[in-house]
Amino acid sequence: MTGIVGLAMAQETNITFFTGNDEATVLISEQLVADFEAANPDINVDIEVGPGGTERDNLVKTRLATGTMNDVFLYNSGSLFQALNPAQSVVDLTNEPWQAEVQSSFKQVVTAADGTIRGAPIQNAMGGGFFYNVPIYEELGLSVPKTWEEFMANNAKIKEAGKVPVIQTYTDTWTSQIIFLADYYNVQAKDQSFAERYTAGEAKFATDPGAIRSFEKLGELSEAGYLNEDYGAAALADGLRMVATGEGAHYPMLTFALATVAQNYPENVDAVGFFSVPGDDAALNGLTIWLPNGIYIPQSSPNIDAAKRFVAFVASVEGCESQVKAGSVTGPFLVNGCELPDDVPRAVSDMLPYFEANQTAPALEFLSPIKGPALEQITVEIGSGTRAAADGAALYDEDVRKQAQQLGLPGW
Repeated sequence: MTGIVGLAMAQETNITFFTGNDEATVLISEQLVADFEAANPDINVDIEVGPGGTERDNLVKTRLATGTMNDVFLYNSGSLFQALNPAQSVVDLTNEPWQAEVQSSFKQVVTAADGTIRGAPIQNAMGGGFFYNVPIYEELGLSVPKTWEEFMANNAKIKEAGKVPVIQTYTDTWTSQIIFLADYYNVQAKDQSFAERYTAGEAKFATDPGAIRSFEKLGELSEAGYLNEDYGAAALADGLRMVATGEGAHYPMLTFALATVAQNYPENVDAVGFFSVPGDDAALNGLTIWLPNGIYIPQSSPNIDAAKRFVAFVASVEGCESQVKAGSVTGPFLVNGCELPDDVPRAVSDMLPYFEANQTAPALEFLSPIKGPALEQITVEIGSGTRAAADGAALYDEDVRKQAQQLGLPGW
């Protein structure tokens, strides 16, 4: 008997999964692991919840460089993925059978410089823009704005009514970037060549009139006094609570956070609507979208076969169903055969027409490998009113220049 037990223990493989620290991602990760282990009793998966923001970026890069990364890890796709030097640091997944069902829009943002596909999608595609409190809009007779001028007029009426127009949460510094990043649809609507010229070192935020608007909008909200008084101390969880319960009217955020709203404030989830960051022309209104995060296997993993089985599960219809069980769906999946449930939150319903009308553009980080690492510090300063938008744009251009040189891009 002892020999049989010993054999069973010897056959069990233990792998570790490094995931994000926001509540929605933790819940999805836990559900995926539970369902995977039920279907694969010979593999045990231990979850490690990592930090967020710049601290997470640095930790991932350090672990990959030192060969100490977990067997599977969740991380951004797009430019931040490219900064990992993926052709050398993570496992090639190009020829895995499940790749046949992954949509090409995702594959292109986890493709290394050598043309190989190095990741699988986890979670949903999402939009960047403003959550808004529907009861406040109804009470004040406001309409969803299609221009920045209309948005600022709404804010003036909200402030006049004694309410907080715009919530910011700068304790979680990464949230300070949302308005800037989610404004990219408006930049591209004015200049379809911006991403290409930016990558080539030809377009600059400080000198391009369409691009600098993304910084100016952030500064205008601070200058107008439209922010919550505790914006410097508030965190993501505070922002979601405030917009869900009506403590504030608008919260700039990515739609993935709807899962946390649904988990913590289920009775308020349909009190939260969504619209894109308005531009200066109503005829060009559209949505900046983020392709899903990826999951990857470091080349240093001693358990690559077991890790591949876990990644294959995540990138399957069963994996999508597991993620739906974990919480609110916040956008479309990018695996063929994965369907959205009928009872999606209102804010997801608000987002889908942009997709249906083809009024979407990927965020700049999916169109260019360059994203300056100091962005969230710069946007905190502009959003706090301690740095002018023009100064911040020039500082970011310098940050971008250093990043482009590190990547060895021509033209820099």
